[in-house]
Amino acid sequence: MNCRVEKSEVSGKIVCPSNKSYTHRAIFLATLTDGKSIIKNILKSGDTNATINACKNFGVEIKETGDNITVNSSGELKLDDNMIDAANSGTTIRFATAISALSEGKTVLSGDQSLNKRPMKPLLDALESLGAKCSSNNGNPPISVSGRIKGGEIKIPGNISSQFISALMITAPKLENGIILNIRDKLVSKPYVDATITAMKKFGVSVETVIPYQKYAIPAQSYKPTTFTVPSDFSSISLLLSAAVLLGENLTIQMTMGDMPQADEAIIDILEIMGIVVTLDKNTIKIKSPEKLDGGKFDLSDSPDLIPAVAILALKTSKPIEIFNVKHARYKETDRIAILARELSKLGIKVVEKNDGLVLKNSGSLAGADLNSENDHRLFMAFCIAGMYVGDCTVSHPESVKISYPDFFQDMKRIGCNIFLD
Repeated sequence: MNCRVEKSEVSGKIVCPSNKSYTHRAIFLATLTDGKSIIKNILKSGDTNATINACKNFGVEIKETGDNITVNSSGELKLDDNMIDAANSGTTIRFATAISALSEGKTVLSGDQSLNKRPMKPLLDALESLGAKCSSNNGNPPISVSGRIKGGEIKIPGNISSQFISALMITAPKLENGIILNIRDKLVSKPYVDATITAMKKFGVSVETVIPYQKYAIPAQSYKPTTFTVPSDFSSISLLLSAAVLLGENLTIQMTMGDMPQADEAIIDILEIMGIVVTLDKNTIKIKSPEKLDGGKFDLSDSPDLIPAVAILALKTSKPIEIFNVKHARYKETDRIAILARELSKLGIKVVEKNDGLVLKNSGSLAGADLNSENDHRLFMAFCIAGMYVGDCTVSHPESVKISYPDFFQDMKRIGCNIFLD
């Protein structure tokens, strides 16, 4: 199936989806508590469903009521099924892998074709150094974990994925000896580690930052049941803001800010550097955009999910956009650097692909094209928005939106987008 898009002008109001990262974290942390936790305003998507199913396999009771869920847990893992299918979710498989090492039994974890290409070896090596037995397909899923770890001091590289660090952090309070975590190399996606620590604190545990983004000490302690409200997702907001910049600034984005850090809040500063005026008023965001954007150089090492939203703005720039320090974006659902370079050049953007990023320049001669998103949800949505600016485009794999934004089509049509499923 493909999606066809034509030139569009958007206006009206749109409600931003809830945050996927915090939904994942809250569900896993509630699983590790002894008692009943309520998680409000969850994102219902393919990825978060994978986490819910994984936690049910760990023996917890989860009830859904509208956009809220109740998690009842004993705090001890009771594996109902030693097979966990993480579908397309990197967060699910990485967090669930570490949690599996809290059980004596053997757990096998896998996912879809895309997920089974994503690296796991640094996390497996860390778990093995703590006493677990792990096997994998050359460092990729499917993987198996057996043996209960007790904790201790470990080293792990930080330059591939921050999810490895977050996975170990959330298990640490449940370990007899806790964990002293030493991060080697430069940590990428730092705000996601901050998000993990923030969520852990809301569930009543403490994390000692010995050296920021290099060393953490987390002693044995008990998670406490809580009520956790998930904020809006700045990853989705970034795409909606790009849509407003390209397709019509009469768009109001409604959102819930919350008091928790998000990596992709950086989109606000990026837009302002390009000459866009961003107005935040309580729970709404609006923009005012010049006829041509300024471009700029952007280090997205801490916010790699912004790459698609920023890259498509090259359609409206007078100067190049350079995105750098994002080599780890090649290990997402897809190699996002390579695919963005290949597909955006079809539209008439001059693209230089670098090892750790992209340089994008408007050629002044844009044309519609058939765009292949490679079943990557963020690329699909970005290509749709780009296609609605250029006109006469098709975009492959519309089903991918179920991963992070299931209501994408309905929302786009509601604000005036010419978007059609063929």
